[in-house]
Amino acid sequence: MPTPDGKGYLLLVEDEHNLARYLQLELENEGFSTDIEYDGLSGLEKALTIEYDLILLDVMLPELSGIELCRRIRETKDVPIIMITARGEVPDIVTGLDSGANDYLAKPFAIEELFARIRVLLRQRESKANQEIVVGRLRIQPNARRVFLDEEELMLTPREYDLLHYLVQNKEQAVSREQILTAVWGFDFMGNTNIVDVYIRYLRNKIESDPSVKLIHTVRGIGYTLRD
Repeated sequence: MPTPDGKGYLLLVEDEHNLARYLQLELENEGFSTDIEYDGLSGLEKALTIEYDLILLDVMLPELSGIELCRRIRETKDVPIIMITARGEVPDIVTGLDSGANDYLAKPFAIEELFARIRVLLRQRESKANQEIVVGRLRIQPNARRVFLDEEELMLTPREYDLLHYLVQNKEQAVSREQILTAVWGFDFMGNTNIVDVYIRYLRNKIESDPSVKLIHTVRGIGYTLRD
């Protein structure tokens, strides 16, 4: 959800209130719209509910550590994540990156360096979003939200497209109904996980209308996976 000047929409999870406010002011002055949360659980709820362009996480957070927060976000989202922390030793950096972070910035740091790292990750994200995805005979154009089976365009509803895109992002991985529900319907969805099965059926009817196409596979006791 970019701001009017196209910079981006960020989430900052930082428990030091003065630092968080300083970073928010600097980021917004640079053109980034920025939300703040001060603990890991609140940050997780925001990260899973709202589509951010990039997330900044402190490692030492109350309620839920930045490392665990990063891991949980990664279960359902591929949003770029930068870890910000006073712990800059190599083992700490490795742990942060292994948890799913895209970059790691040790305090103290120059605000210009943070801006530069954000710009790099946002450029990479935009480039990735523009690339056509091919899975078997299926072609997906993420930027236009269009899907083709060979040369025929498939008319998917917004929810069906989001479900397909999530499965493609997690291709060859078994994902649970709960993971799908959080990623596609949102963290605060109050319905039953049976809705996932209903939409999987809708999606199969459209992308597997040709009997020779079999992409979505049921993983007994877990959920679903997409394989070509």
